[in-house]
Amino acid sequence: MNWKLIDSASEKLSRGLAKGTSRRSLLAKIGGAASFAPFFPVLPVARAQDADVPLSNFARTAQTKDDTQCNYWRYCAIDGALCTCCGGGIHTCPPGTEASPTSWVGTCRNPEDGRSYLIAYRDCCGASMCQTDCHCDGTEREMPAYRPMADNEIIWCFGTKSMSYHCSTAALVGPV
Repeated sequence: MNWKLIDSASEKLSRGLAKGTSRRSLLAKIGGAASFAPFFPVLPVARAQDADVPLSNFARTAQTKDDTQCNYWRYCAIDGALCTCCGGGIHTCPPGTEASPTSWVGTCRNPEDGRSYLIAYRDCCGASMCQTDCHCDGTEREMPAYRPMADNEIIWCFGTKSMSYHCSTAALVGPV
């Protein structure tokens, strides 16, 4: 390899750059590039790394037909009585209860289309706990208490008139 040729080419390039730009213009260009950097699509790269992750036990047995069963695909991270068994819906509270303004989140895989979706789990509060056989404890990607937005062990009735827990809903937020 001809090191003298590489050395002279790099010297010529750096001298040309030094002659044609000032420090201020160079800093302005670097600042402009840094401020434009957040507009680059970074997330698809992170998703590509997760594409080869094997399915969890929950994802292998998840179904899309019966939302009163614990293996319904949206319930991968739910903990509590299902509102679908207590007079409410998959994302609506039963009459006489109110939805907590706070929620925890989970990322569940829909077996029909193979895509992952962000699910917001919300507790319905204001009545005693719904006594039903529909009590689920989904722990997929559950996080410890120092990450409370993904911890399903907390009673999320903050901001309601009553801290009495009744049941939990699973609202679809959107694809991940």
